[in-house]
Amino acid sequence: MYAVIRAGGKQYRVAPGDVIRVEKQSNGANGHVEFSDVLAVSGGDGQIGRPQSEARVVGEIVEQGREKKILVFHYKRKKQYKKLRGHRQDYTAVRITEIAVDGQKFTAPQAPKKEAKPKKVEKMEAAPSETKAEAKAAKGAAKKKSAPPKKTAAKKGTSKKK
Repeated sequence: MYAVIRAGGKQYRVAPGDVIRVEKQSNGANGHVEFSDVLAVSGGDGQIGRPQSEARVVGEIVEQGREKKILVFHYKRKKQYKKLRGHRQDYTAVRITEIAVDGQKFTAPQAPKKEAKPKKVEKMEAAPSETKAEAKAAKGAAKKKSAPPKKTAAKKGTSKKK
């Protein structure tokens, strides 16, 4: 089951569970966005067509941000005219949760919740009575290696003067 929706002047083919980036949307009710401009819906038996009744697509906002910078360069040859501008487009990432048409609802499975990673604990090899400065100094001294002796090139005693 999928639907074709229009958002921000562009058309998107979406299915339940898809994550799409659309132009910036306002934070809807509790972070949910509803797309009521549905252009086409695929049927369960492989048919596709324009929805006869009210169709809607609901999604939840995953993140909002800005795209990479695009450089816009205007140039006219032989006229000493150059203009360089940068542009970053705002976007909203939306995860499609439900497609509803003709009284049927097709929902996406629940997304797994992200768990916070445990912070790394730095292990100190120093004794508890030492201070941090002493521990760093001891650690730095352990890392230093003595440099190998430099090899000197043997000079030849012959000269080519004649």
